[in-house]
Order: sequence, then C-alpha cells, then structure tokens
Amino acid sequence: MKIIIVTDGSYGERAYATIKEEFDCEYLVMDAPPSTFMDEIDLPPETMAQLEKADILITYVLHPDLTLDLVDALHDKVEWIIIGAWRGEGFKKQLESYGNVTCPENMCDLTENGNPIFDKFVAKFGKPVVRVNCQKDKIVDVEVLRCSPCGSTNFVAEEMVGERTDTVPIKAGLRIQHYPCRAPKMRLFADDECKKEMAANFHKEAFEEALKKKTKPD
Repeated sequence: MKIIIVTDGSYGERAYATIKEEFDCEYLVMDAPPSTFMDEIDLPPETMAQLEKADILITYVLHPDLTLDLVDALHDKVEWIIIGAWRGEGFKKQLESYGNVTCPENMCDLTENGNPIFDKFVAKFGKPVVRVNCQKDKIVDVEVLRCSPCGSTNFVAEEMVGERTDTVPIKAGLRIQHYPCRAPKMRLFADDECKKEMAANFHKEAFEEALKKKTKPD
C-alpha cells in the first residue's frame, strides 16, 4: 500500500517520518499559491501523476483553494484522501461530500470506517492504542499498537516506562504537551487548548484501556 503526503508548507514531515516505518510513503512539497483566493491554480502534471499513484493521500496543504483543487482532481484516482489541514465546518462538509474524503478534528482521531484500504492504514495510525506490561505497580514496557501519525504516541510510551500504574493515564495526557501538537496551527480560529486537550485525552484513555488489560512479564 502506498501513502503519499502532500504539503504546501512546513507540516507533514513528522507524519512522513512516522508512517514510512510501516508503509511505502512519499513526501511531496507543492508551491503555495501567491494569493489567498485564486480563480485558477496551476496543478503541475508531473506532481499530479505522482499523486495519482497513492492508495491513500494525506494532505497538509494550508491553502484552501489548492486543497479543494487537489481533492477534486484526485478523489476518483485514489482510494482515500485524509485532510490533515482544513478551515471551517463548511469547508469540511464540502470536502467530505466527495465520499472518500475525511477531515478529522485531529489526526490522532482516525478510526476504522469500513473501507479495507483506509482500515489497513488506520490499524497502524490514528487514535492511540497501547499495550502495557506491569511488574507490581510499575510499568516495565509499553507496546504501541496504533500510533498517532505525528509519532507522539511513541514519545509518550517511552516516557511512561517506570511510572506507577495509578498515575500513568494522567501523566500520559500531560506528557503529550512536551511533544507539541501542531493541529491548532492548521485550523483557522481554532482553540489551541481544545485541540491539545483532545490529544491529551486520547492518550490518557489509551493507557486507561491498556491498564484494564495489563499483562505481567514472564
């Protein structure tokens, strides 16, 4: 399965570094249009031909017109499109009307939707899922079963080794603050604290669930 990440700025490189560990993944940078509103945007044929090879296309394109033009040109060429950067509920509704496009609130909010290709990707990347091994009241190992695309789950998992089981969920939520979440910066008029709190809660809940199923090392 081929994943292609496309951006017109500085976002997406952490997702590329994480996702390429599991899937064939490419990272493409397009030139951002010079104006916020454009009547016509040039889509380079060479770039479009490359993007058409994706099974899943992930866009971190900030320019709304470029995002829309890419989706319009590629939605029937690729299996699924994930919009990592979008602005406004109306724009989200417009993009998702194509059917095989999703605009998650956070990239660490992705879960299965029934599409085999999409679900194969989301089995590895999306809403955090971890498994913990415990020795008495201490975490001795954390296995990341599903990582947030930006890699923050791996960071938190490493930080939780050696922590007490009764405090791990809260600490996991707090530690995510040390791996700066970029989601708010990709939302116009977004509430930064709301997005950060969402990411923190996802990781807190992941460890709460893991502790319910905790295992002991041999």
